[in-house]
Amino acid sequence: MFCNRSSLILKRLLSAAAGVAKQRSKGKYKDRKFVDWKRVVVKGGNGGDGCVSFHRSGKIRYGPADGGNGGRGGSVFFTAHSSVRTLKLLKNHYRGNNGTHGQGSGHNGKTGRDVTVQVPTGTVVKDTISGTILADLLMPGDRYQVLAGGEGGLGNMMFADVDNRRPTQSSEGGYGGEALLDVELRTIADVGLVGFPNAGKSTLLRAITRATPTVAAYPFTTLNPQVGVVMGKKEDRIAVADIPGLIPGAHENKGLGHLFLRHIERCTCLLYVLDITSPDYTIEEQYNALQLELRLYDPDLLESVSLVLVNKMDESGEDSSGELKCLEEKSGLPIIPVSGKNLWNTNYLKQTLFTVVTKRTVQSCNNYY
Repeated sequence: MFCNRSSLILKRLLSAAAGVAKQRSKGKYKDRKFVDWKRVVVKGGNGGDGCVSFHRSGKIRYGPADGGNGGRGGSVFFTAHSSVRTLKLLKNHYRGNNGTHGQGSGHNGKTGRDVTVQVPTGTVVKDTISGTILADLLMPGDRYQVLAGGEGGLGNMMFADVDNRRPTQSSEGGYGGEALLDVELRTIADVGLVGFPNAGKSTLLRAITRATPTVAAYPFTTLNPQVGVVMGKKEDRIAVADIPGLIPGAHENKGLGHLFLRHIERCTCLLYVLDITSPDYTIEEQYNALQLELRLYDPDLLESVSLVLVNKMDESGEDSSGELKCLEEKSGLPIIPVSGKNLWNTNYLKQTLFTVVTKRTVQSCNNYY
């Protein structure tokens, strides 16, 4: 019975996700501001060739070698910047300028101009072919040299010696190289809200922060991660991310799939948000499904799950204390009943978030050292 019901629910959610994809293809979301993945071709500038030239002045018609060296090609850099929030402005191609060729009279060629690309903090640069992570730009100011420009060629004056003052030899400039890269943005937040579509994550984020994500009574309202800041005493603050909802099979890229899962990898803590009013799943079934998806995608993520929030308590209409206690015994995690809509128990939630994040941060530091 449960398997048949789960299949029906999964079909319904997949249909909703397909509808989102169809609307995107029609252009409904073409103007959306958030882009978290791009494939980029990068080429370093070529070095300039060395010059073959001989000094001429007055009566000297065939003097010693004076050919200059070629200029070095321009390099390409990625730099993390706090003011950049999305990869939307990232171009498909970047190329460092070529160095100019050497000239006579010992004049060296000009160095090609370097190209610096600003990307958001939390950007990961991968080699498309091998999948190897080349750079992880976590903090503002982090800088990565994607490709170095080619070296400038040597002019013939560099080959002159005591025995041969007029060599005719020079060298060509070096090739700048080329790379195909996948650039990903992974949201950086202290807390990630994880749950099924329409579980009330966006409403909860509105309740505990000043963020204003879209709220509506249909699945996949949140298509992009939304981050808000919870203010504490003095200058204490933590960042909370509302991650796009996942469905069974998200680890296989169903629904919003990897778009969702990619953004929870950086969160210090993960909070399950369960909908107690769901007509399709009990809160225990929702918990089991979320656990399964994280385990199949990356088992290490389960260690980050710190709390379980049972949302929409104002609409439950019945005593659910027994159900909450049963879930707490099974999960071994603290269960916090809340109502994002009516702000019920949200102050206690904020206090608990600061406690949990502080504890996780200390544990991470101890494990590091």
